[in-house]
Amino acid sequence: MSLKNWKDNGWIREHRTSRQETTNLFAIVERDLSDAASTQLSADWRFGIAYNAALKLCTILLFAQGYRPEKSLAHFRTIQSLPLILGESKKADADYLDMCRIKRNTVEYDMAGAATSSDADELIGFARELLADVRAWLASHRPELL
Repeated sequence: MSLKNWKDNGWIREHRTSRQETTNLFAIVERDLSDAASTQLSADWRFGIAYNAALKLCTILLFAQGYRPEKSLAHFRTIQSLPLILGESKKADADYLDMCRIKRNTVEYDMAGAATSSDADELIGFARELLADVRAWLASHRPELL
C-alpha cells in the first residue's frame, strides 16, 4: 500500500504545507515533550501529552509528503503512514504508537490510572527519538520546511 493508494481510497487528501506550519507543529512537539516530563502531572496525563507529541511528528511527515488525513480514523491513518514515509523498518514503531493511541483513548475517555510512569517515560523517550528521525528525514527530503 502507498500514500497514493490511500488517496485513491479517500483516506487522505492533498495538503500543501509550509515552513511556518512545520515550525508551529515542531513548537507543539517541543512544548509537549517538556510538559510530559513534568513530575507534577499524573502518569495518564503525561502519557497523553507524550502521545500528542509523537502524533504531531507523524503529522509533520504526512504533511511534508503532501497529504493530510480525512477526519475518519485520522490518528490511526497518521500513525500508520510512518512506515510508508520512513520505510518498512518503522512498522514496529507504527504498531507501538497504535497501541499508545488505544491506551491514550482509554485514559482520556474511559478510566484513570491505565498508564504508568514507566509507560509515560517510555513514550517520551520514543517521541524524542522520533523527533530526531523526523528532523533528519526533512533535512534530507524537504529541507525547505526546516
